[in-house]
This record gives sequence, C-alpha cells and structure tokens, in this order.
Amino acid sequence: MYGKGIIQGIGVTLKHFVNTFLVDIKFPGKRYGTEEGIAHRMSKDAEGIFTVQYPEEKLPVPEEFRFIPFLVYEEDADGNISHRCTSCGICSKVCPPQCIWIERTTDPDTGRPIPEPAEFYIDVDICMNCGLCAEFCPFDAIKMDHDYELAVYDRHANNIYDKQKLSKSISYYAEIRPYSNAKEVQAKEEAEQKKREMQARKAEAAQKAKA
Repeated sequence: MYGKGIIQGIGVTLKHFVNTFLVDIKFPGKRYGTEEGIAHRMSKDAEGIFTVQYPEEKLPVPEEFRFIPFLVYEEDADGNISHRCTSCGICSKVCPPQCIWIERTTDPDTGRPIPEPAEFYIDVDICMNCGLCAEFCPFDAIKMDHDYELAVYDRHANNIYDKQKLSKSISYYAEIRPYSNAKEVQAKEEAEQKKREMQARKAEAAQKAKA
C-alpha cells in the first residue's frame, strides 16, 4: 500500500518533469518572455513545471488590483494643474491604520481655509491597500494604483510619499482603469443631463407663472 503510493507520487512528478521539456519544444523560444507564453501558462491548458521569471516577466495586472493610493489631478489646455482633492479629511478619518496626513491650504491674507491640500502624506509602510480612502472620497480625488514595485534601500526616508510623489493625472487613471473611468464619466454626464433638464423645467414653470 505505502510502496504503491510512493511509486504513484513519483510517477506524477516524473510526468510533470517530462511535460516541462515537451511543452518547451512545442513553444520554441516563446514560452518565456513573451505575451503568448505568459497567456498559455495562465490558461487551463498549461502543462509541466514552470514559474514566472520575475522581473524579466510580469503577469498582467487586473483592473481592480489595488495598491498604494494616488491623488488625481486634471490639466487644462494651458498646462495648469488642479487637484480634485479639497482636503476635506474624509480619507484620513476612514483609514484603518491612520497612515494619511493632510495639511489644508490657507489664504495668506485672510487666514481662511482654501479647499486644496498644501501637503498630503501617506506612509506606504503602514498602508494596508484596503481602498477605503478611494471608496469614501466624495470628489473621486484619490484612487488605488497598480504600481507594486516600490522597493527602496532606505524605506524610512523614502516610503513617506508627499503630495508631489502621490500626484498622477486623470489620463493615467483612465489608462490603468479604463472600465471604472468610463463608468464614472458616464455617471457624471447623466447627473449633468438631469441637472440641465431640471433647470429647464424650472425655467419653463417660471415663464408659465409670469404669463
């Protein structure tokens, strides 16, 4: 009984071992380092023993993959940048490990707050990539990134990201999350359309009341 089980286990291992070389012959020079080879190894038809040869090879990242958050900014035709963030502080309040710090901009003349962050920090060593900050942001100003290659030599000095390092354009967001961006754009257009229709109805009702 035990001897038969050991032989069967060795047979399974030998089968995978042999299939590894047979598949390599089937895909000469294409099994590793090519999109075709990666796609085949990720499919149900994959055979043999293999691994992802990182960093030469990288698996495609799904759209909903989430890593360190980033701040979204928009850029006009003149190259002027405006951040969506209003420094309301909701993201820092809902953050479970409390790794977000925000300093609001103030008017130098009046001392009144301006809805824009003067400083924005995230400690990426503490961040748990839960995505709650992006989920709760009422202005779609913070989104989850796809960049997971963050290794540094001195993490205490380099892993506290400031506003400049966190800022990325809306076009970058549309590139890494095309489906989510399209849904958001559509929702905004529908909301604006409803607002225009409501204003038109109010104007029409006002004209009828005057008549």
